[in-house]
Amino acid sequence: MKLLARTLSILCVLRALCGSIQAGKPNILFIAIDDLNNFALGKHPQAKTPNIDRLAKRGVLFTNAHCVVPACNPSRTALLTGISPHVSGVYYNRQDWRKCTNLKNAVTLPEFFKKQGYKTMGGGKIYHAHSLNRQAYEGFLDPKPWHAYFPSKNQQMPIEIDPDPMPENGNPKHYGGHMDWSILDISDNEMADGQVVSWAEKQLAQKHDKPLFLAVGIYRPHVPWYTPKRWFDQFPPDDVQLPETKQGDLDDVPPVGRGFARRTWQQWMVDNKKWHGFVRGYLASISFADAMVGRLLDALDKGPHAKNTIIVLWGDHGYHLGHKEHWEKFALWEQATQVPVIFSAPGLSKGKKTNRPASLLDVYPTLVELCGDRPSKQLNGKSLVPWLRDPGAEFKTPVITTHGRGNHAVRSAHWRYIRYYDGSEELYDHRKDPHEFTNLASQVPYADVKARHAKWLPKEESGYDPLEGVPTKWRR
Repeated sequence: MKLLARTLSILCVLRALCGSIQAGKPNILFIAIDDLNNFALGKHPQAKTPNIDRLAKRGVLFTNAHCVVPACNPSRTALLTGISPHVSGVYYNRQDWRKCTNLKNAVTLPEFFKKQGYKTMGGGKIYHAHSLNRQAYEGFLDPKPWHAYFPSKNQQMPIEIDPDPMPENGNPKHYGGHMDWSILDISDNEMADGQVVSWAEKQLAQKHDKPLFLAVGIYRPHVPWYTPKRWFDQFPPDDVQLPETKQGDLDDVPPVGRGFARRTWQQWMVDNKKWHGFVRGYLASISFADAMVGRLLDALDKGPHAKNTIIVLWGDHGYHLGHKEHWEKFALWEQATQVPVIFSAPGLSKGKKTNRPASLLDVYPTLVELCGDRPSKQLNGKSLVPWLRDPGAEFKTPVITTHGRGNHAVRSAHWRYIRYYDGSEELYDHRKDPHEFTNLASQVPYADVKARHAKWLPKEESGYDPLEGVPTKWRR
């Protein structure tokens, strides 16, 4: 009996010790927003993002952050695994990363934190998924690392409400009509995102027996831009401003780059006088997504985790709305690659900005270090913690964005250098040309700039490409 009592006593002490260790670890609120680019945070004169701006004031905003791939699936795969596409071979939306042999030993971000004793909960689009057909609501969800997932471990997003008939304003040939916008006569909570955020609010209001890793995926402003009326009302149709463009913008772009541009979509928008309406739909959807962020921040601040939670907000890639005669992402220009990245953590800088080039690959190692662990050498990104402590710290390395094997963009503090698989190039000086109107790659004085940036290009690329030979138009 004495031995049993002593054993139970030791177990109680160990349990209490483990509990105190776990209690000391910070919680993590991980917010992913789909298709949100630099329209937010002051880059577009009409974008209204008071809540994302509010988050930026309580942390560090990386103003020169970029996606790893300008497409949902490979971008999210890279962030969640910490592995670059030229290593994994996951370049396109149609590749199921869960079946990729190069990633079979990868430890995903939620899996890492689950192994560290976290309670892992997720809801909404974290992995690739979309609402263009019913099967895609599940997407490439990995159920294993999660203690709970909303709406379920077999479905990433609640079913969305669509107008009937649809498309209401779009071309039936563009994503089967899902490239569309419409005003919905419903409340925010009836939206799929509203349901996800309502679930997340409940988790933030509760105490948990372990440190919490809560991932919340907000689908808007992904198409279709079906959003409640009050968000459209913020943007009167006659006042909507179009992106700044240049006649013949693609004339100095190599054929590979021109091939990525959806010029027929842009021509249809112009011919049918739809451009203003679609920009309005995107702006309204940004405002709705921003309101969802505000609800998460309010729930956190009112709940028991307010003083011990790291927040990271990121977008999976940028978005063209007629910039360079192109729509959506799937290109290597600034508008397609630039993303919002904000970190807020107890005891670190607040209300600061840094132009240090940051990659979505850096999110994983940064969170690991912020939680007191050492990032694995298998991760291809770098921790951003030094710039969270001192946003003005020096930096030397640029970031790489890849769009299909052999196509890469190198983004430094002031330059964008693009090299395509056939050796053709683009070069832009962002100090003088933020819209990337003038390709400097063929001009002799810039040979040294190109050489300095080219040295960062991947030396080897994965041979894993299950879509080899599939036409580019099907590689979305």
